[in-house]
Amino acid sequence: MITPQHGIGSGFGFESTAREVLAGVDLSGRLAVVTGGYSGLGLETTRALAEAGARVVVPARRPAAAKEALEGVGDVEVDELDLADLESVRGFADRFLESGRGIDMIIGNAAVMACPETRVGPGWEAQFATNHLGHYALVNRLWPAVRPGARVVAVSSQGHHFSRMRWDDPHFTRGYDRWEAYGQAKTANVLFAVHLDALAKDAVRAFSLHPGSILTPLQRHIPKEDKIAYGWIDEDGNEIAQGFKTPEQGAATAVWAATSPRLDGMGGVYCMDCDIAEPTPADMPEVRGRKAGAPAPVGVRPYATDPGEAARLWAYSAELTGVDAFAE
Repeated sequence: MITPQHGIGSGFGFESTAREVLAGVDLSGRLAVVTGGYSGLGLETTRALAEAGARVVVPARRPAAAKEALEGVGDVEVDELDLADLESVRGFADRFLESGRGIDMIIGNAAVMACPETRVGPGWEAQFATNHLGHYALVNRLWPAVRPGARVVAVSSQGHHFSRMRWDDPHFTRGYDRWEAYGQAKTANVLFAVHLDALAKDAVRAFSLHPGSILTPLQRHIPKEDKIAYGWIDEDGNEIAQGFKTPEQGAATAVWAATSPRLDGMGGVYCMDCDIAEPTPADMPEVRGRKAGAPAPVGVRPYATDPGEAARLWAYSAELTGVDAFAE
C-alpha cells in the first residue's frame, strides 16, 4: 500500500527538537550511520541518537575534525568517507561490512549547497554527485548489512523547488546555476527515497525530508552579500531571518523519520516539521533556481515524488555508479 503524502498529526511540529522527539525512546542495541554527523544538523542528530542509546557511526570527509567535534558524545565512532569519490565510498562500505555488524538507521545528512561550479569523478556536477550519487552508492554498498525493520532517511530540502530533474543536461554542461544545481540534487534525494522504499518496503522503509531553514556551515559557499540580500543576516553578520530553526530543531525531523513508531508500515514520503508534508498546491508555479520575490516554497513538488521519475533516476544512478543492490 502506498503511503499517502499527507500529514498524520504526529504531535510534534516546527519548534520540536531532536531530543524532544526521542524523549522516552530507548535505542540501545541499535546502530545508526549518519553522514556528516559532526557538523550543524548532523552533529545534533548524532548527539540525540547517542543520548538515546544508539551506537552512531559517523563517516566523515575530515575524520580529525569529526573526532574533535564529537569528543565526549556517547557511543560514537568515526571513519573516513568522501561522498564525491566513489572509491572512498567503496572503501568505507567494505570496512563496515567486514565488521559484521547490522544497520538499523542510515541518515544521509551530508551535503554541499550552492557551491561554485565544480567537477568530480568523470566530470559530474559536484552537488548532484555528492548529495545524491554518493549517498545512492553508499546505501547500495551497505545494503547487505541493513537489517529488516531498518529505515533509510534522505535529508533533502525545500530547495527541491528550485529544479526538477534536468534530464537533458543533468551535469550542467551547457551553463551552470548553483541554485538550480542544488535544487536538482535535492529533488534527487526525494526521488531516491521514493524508489528505495518501493524496492525494499517488505523489509526496510525510506523517507526524505526538509529539515527547515537553519544557518550552519552548509552555507559556507554563499557570499555574505547574498546572505544579506536574502534577509538571512545583517551587515554585521547577525542572524535576522524569520522562520529559521536552531540546529537542535533542524535535526528533529530526520530523527523522527528514523525512529517514530507513528511511521511503522509507512514509507516513500517527504516529511517536514516532524510530520508527513502536504503536496505543493497545484496552482503554485515552478521557479528554476532561487529567484528574488518568488513565493516561499510550500510542501513537496509532485515531480519529486513521481514514481516514474524515481525509477528513471535509480536506473541512471546505477548506470553512473556501477552499483545496484537490487539488480537481478
